[in-house]
Amino acid sequence: MGHSKITGALDLFRLLAALLVVAVHTSPLYTMDETADFVLTRIIGRFAVPFFIMVTGYFLYTAIAKRDNAYIKGFVLKIGTIYLISIILFLPINFYSGYFGEKFLWGDLIKDILFDGTFYHLWYLPAMILGVFLVTVGIQRFGFTISFLVAILLYGIGLLGDSYYGIVQQTDILTSFYDMIFTLFEYTRNGLFFIPIYLLLGMAISKSNNRLSTKQIVTGLVISSVLLLIEGLLLNSLSWQRHDSMYILLVPCMYFLFLFSLQLPGKNSKTLRDLSLIIYLIHPWMIVLVRGFAKVIDQEQLFIYNNFIHYLIVSFLSLFAGWILTKFSPKGRKRKIDLLPDNRAWVEIDLAALRHNAKELQRILPSHCQLMPVVKANAYGHGDVAIARELMRAGLKMFAVATLAEGVRLRQNGIKGDILILGYTNPKELASLEKYQLIQTVVDFPYALMLNQYPKKVRVHIKIDTGMHRLGVNVENLAEIEKVFECKNLKVEGMFSHLSTADSLADEDVRFTQKQIQQFNQMIDLLKAKGYHTGKLHIQGSYGILNYPDLVCDYARPGIALYGVLSADDKIRASVHLKPVLSLKARIALIKEIQPGEVISYGRQFTAKSNMKIATVTIGYADGIPRRLYENNAYVMLHSKRAPIIGRICMDQLMIDVSHIHEVENNDVVTIIGVDGTEQIRCEDIARQSGTITNEILSGLGPRLDYVYLD
Repeated sequence: MGHSKITGALDLFRLLAALLVVAVHTSPLYTMDETADFVLTRIIGRFAVPFFIMVTGYFLYTAIAKRDNAYIKGFVLKIGTIYLISIILFLPINFYSGYFGEKFLWGDLIKDILFDGTFYHLWYLPAMILGVFLVTVGIQRFGFTISFLVAILLYGIGLLGDSYYGIVQQTDILTSFYDMIFTLFEYTRNGLFFIPIYLLLGMAISKSNNRLSTKQIVTGLVISSVLLLIEGLLLNSLSWQRHDSMYILLVPCMYFLFLFSLQLPGKNSKTLRDLSLIIYLIHPWMIVLVRGFAKVIDQEQLFIYNNFIHYLIVSFLSLFAGWILTKFSPKGRKRKIDLLPDNRAWVEIDLAALRHNAKELQRILPSHCQLMPVVKANAYGHGDVAIARELMRAGLKMFAVATLAEGVRLRQNGIKGDILILGYTNPKELASLEKYQLIQTVVDFPYALMLNQYPKKVRVHIKIDTGMHRLGVNVENLAEIEKVFECKNLKVEGMFSHLSTADSLADEDVRFTQKQIQQFNQMIDLLKAKGYHTGKLHIQGSYGILNYPDLVCDYARPGIALYGVLSADDKIRASVHLKPVLSLKARIALIKEIQPGEVISYGRQFTAKSNMKIATVTIGYADGIPRRLYENNAYVMLHSKRAPIIGRICMDQLMIDVSHIHEVENNDVVTIIGVDGTEQIRCEDIARQSGTITNEILSGLGPRLDYVYLD
């Protein structure tokens, strides 16, 4: 799912957090000064894991708020897979350390797997799974505010079992209560008490537009950090700490630190994200290897007992191993994505959403009915070759286009399987059908006769007109349909029709659709009774699938629905969750201050009523933006805020009001269609405001746009 967010320096900070975790487990300053090491590893080092958690919350909030449970399920499954791999990775060390020795208990193993982790740093993974589950249920059932209050309460309980355990030991009731807790968990630093507060803190930042200035953020970070330092040192001096992962002041510290990281310049970097995760997971192995090597060469004093050098070597080896894995892993080599940072306007295509939609549509169809993706009109503006290639990788083997040129283009770019041309092909070009192994539609009986004159076999599907009266042999003219079968040079491989009102659930339209289906089926039954082999049958387009999914056919032809969009805000019968595949973005070219009474764009249709700050965006109607869009209070998204379109849209630019967006700068990215923070502009919204349908908006995207394919 494309839950796009402002990233700032988040990925860089994640890498720093991973190196802090290494410091926590190697105590680099211990041989120099124990207090300094305590400050570094037991206070500053405690920033690391909450930062990881907040990043997850920051990006996961949109999915939770929109009840995109398929995305959340996929995220949890991914964490579970990583956890399983990590358990296996550390089994040799578990055996070596005596984990499975004489005192081994299966109950302890189950507890470790579910809550504490089977190795000392792996607790984070099951904790994240539990935390995400609790927060998702909490927000979706009780709302964000109640969930946050409950998380604060749970964190308070966790504090008393962690850094404030000294208070617990002063009363028998609390001691008994926490003894019971510690029979279930080894620590309160877990998915129940520790994870929810930081997930929700990240989500709070995600759902709200930050109004704090950089100066306020830095001031808050400095003050809360100083107070955290005092808190940690005081608790240590009082010997209250059972563990030292949870502090009161850590919460505001993390809030300001996260905001600070978003303020810094930075780019979304999958490499840094993967590197951070790998360092976190494998650094204990690096510790073991360094210690083993030091013993072999008899240099324990230098490489082990000199903690600072020990830390540097472990960090270097972890970084190097992570670089090797990210650089040369098959996944890393699979597809490089050019994010085109300098282009004026572009389309982003979410290939994961495309695959999800294909699976969703296939799910609601009978098992024997296969998808025939319609990739005509440049795959509804999504890029025909790239879309067909991705669907081919996903196992789909038949595609539909509108024209011969579209079919040839797919073949020339390596698309395999069958390709059906839904429209008319000039008989003079029939040699190309043979050359590129394309299937032609018989649009009526006279056309069948023309096709039959070609001296070689022509593969065809017969189009049946059941009431739309666009293309096809009339369903009531059975004699003509039979004559098509008798054409010696036509190899009939299928028959199909099209439902003209399947998108409507009005009674009259439903009756018309049912009549079309009935006539088609009756005609097929008559042909079969006469011994004709009708081949593969298909009658459902997108709305045929969504409103009549149980029809008995061999293929279904999803078009607009495959791309996660409906033609309009239509009601449908099927319970299906589709994700928009396409986002449309452009950049700010320049920013101007204008005075009251000044006018904007052609025709002086917009007059400023007060001082305004406006921005020119590098996209216009030549790129597919409807010229009349400005008439209906349309807007774009900039820095997760709505920016109204003002004045007539030009061929190459449009203007927006950014008076309320103080952080706007030249070259900033503007979202015309897609998600920005917790806000979303749907293609359906653009179509409605323009008085048209989404099919026209998407297929009308201009050839000047660049395409970026994200996976």
